[in-house]
Amino acid sequence: MDNLDRLSFDFFKLFSRMEYALKAASFHRGEGTAPPDWTKFSQDIDAKFQAIKNEKLDECRQYILAHPPKKQVIREEKIVWSDTPPRSENNTDLLLLYVRRVRNNLFHGGKFNGNWFEPERCEELLNSSKVILEHALASNEKVKEAFENDA
Repeated sequence: MDNLDRLSFDFFKLFSRMEYALKAASFHRGEGTAPPDWTKFSQDIDAKFQAIKNEKLDECRQYILAHPPKKQVIREEKIVWSDTPPRSENNTDLLLLYVRRVRNNLFHGGKFNGNWFEPERCEELLNSSKVILEHALASNEKVKEAFENDA
């Protein structure tokens, strides 16, 4: 499990820096609170991201789309998993929504409560999410620069 702990740390670090870089590169929602605007970013990079020819990225895209992370919800006072796909603007947006779902499940305790739930699946989702984030990051020069220079 040490590998999975390390992988989750690396994923969180990448995800956090990515969210900062998005905001620093003006992918935010304007004045007020400061959430990154992932949808705006996905629209900006969609054509370039979808055109990337990379075997590892293709494998990760296929894995996430074939085995998407579920969303933790409460039904009848019980914690359950919903496999309802999120609404998305394009294929890149859908992938990034799933990456955020991986982050949310991990961060909010959906996949770990002292022990990993479905560790093999968690490892695949985390690895795939990292690869997708890395390629998305490389798809926008301004975001990449903020990521590298403001770290």
